[in-house]
Amino acid sequence: MSVVCLESLTFGLGHLVRAADALGERLVLLTRDPAYYAHELERLQPDALEVVEIDTFDVEQVADLLRRTPGLRGLISATDTWTLVGAELSERLGLPGLDPAVLRLTRDKAAVRNRLHETGLTRGRAMDVTGRGAEEVLIKEVGLPAVLKDTAGTGSQNVWLVRDEPELVAVLDEAAGRELKGRLFAEPYFSGPVYSAETLTWAGRSRLLGVSSRLMSPEPYFREEITAFPVAFPEARRAMLERWLGDVLAAIGYTDRFAHVEFVLTTSGPEIVEINPRIGGALVGEGMCRALGVNVYEAMIETALGRRPRLMDADLPGGPAVAFVLGYPAACGVFTGVAGLDRLEDMPGSPAWYPVRSVGDAIEHLADSRGYAGIVYAEAETAELATHHAVAAANAVRVLTEPLPPAGGPDREASGG
Repeated sequence: MSVVCLESLTFGLGHLVRAADALGERLVLLTRDPAYYAHELERLQPDALEVVEIDTFDVEQVADLLRRTPGLRGLISATDTWTLVGAELSERLGLPGLDPAVLRLTRDKAAVRNRLHETGLTRGRAMDVTGRGAEEVLIKEVGLPAVLKDTAGTGSQNVWLVRDEPELVAVLDEAAGRELKGRLFAEPYFSGPVYSAETLTWAGRSRLLGVSSRLMSPEPYFREEITAFPVAFPEARRAMLERWLGDVLAAIGYTDRFAHVEFVLTTSGPEIVEINPRIGGALVGEGMCRALGVNVYEAMIETALGRRPRLMDADLPGGPAVAFVLGYPAACGVFTGVAGLDRLEDMPGSPAWYPVRSVGDAIEHLADSRGYAGIVYAEAETAELATHHAVAAANAVRVLTEPLPPAGGPDREASGG
């Protein structure tokens, strides 16, 4: 029997293969570029899964392949980019899955914000930013400071903080020259620490598996830099967060699968940033497996098969807390390697480097997550101590670049990324 994965996050494929094996399923990965998963595939036996290279944006071509896949029982689409493609394919082929209308809603950040506002779960409304006079209406309806962003954006791309009217004029001018995946919209800027809740939902009930911290770059950017899991909230606050998250997910009709829910803790309580219908990216999934003491990817396979995931009720044995630091270069350019990795062996927390970029890749953006070349990971007894270990290890590592060739010069080959 087969479970097909329509692309995947950069890390976690090994856990997914082991989860499929444990459940007696054969995993098939459909991808446009197998090199994207080089780090994971190099650590698996060649026959651990079937890798099929195909244009995963071509719905007709993928649907035809799926119809010819022997014993197909489920489809996993666990990335923002392919969420809607996966929803359409599951609906066409009658495979288990979340209501496509709910998935379409989650991919429209403005619509999610307004749905939650209607149900009293956020203080702020979203406003599409279009046409003449948008500045005046935005200031009146949303207020300043505000955040302008892409309704279907990913990786903190095309997100702008606007603190005053001159910044608003400049951001609107910059946004007009950007290619957005959705529409430009504005929402209130909620001040406070940012977190991500890692949840699992089945039949409309949600379990909070833990909360990740999200340490960000200084304003006005929203570059993700350090994550740790699990944050040690007092039990009363953790219970409050679990109830609130259950209400938030129920309000958008979320009935089953993992969710990665970003929120801000403000002086008036939690406020949603966005809801992602998937497990967390970067090394969040890896960290969950280690910190919870279970392979959480078994739940991903089970929900794809239409089964109640055992993780909904399981006692979690636990493990070390984890943290990771995204490794950005000091300057844009062509990635040439990483210095200092030899020092990690003598540092506490069993630090390790997880590569994302390949030598020769062009790194052209440093204000968002497109700029990091890899991740420094470490462990400890608590998330706070794990953060100290990860930051110390990351400080010993330098991501190296050399200047990009001049426009019109010879192209450099890039892969992975």
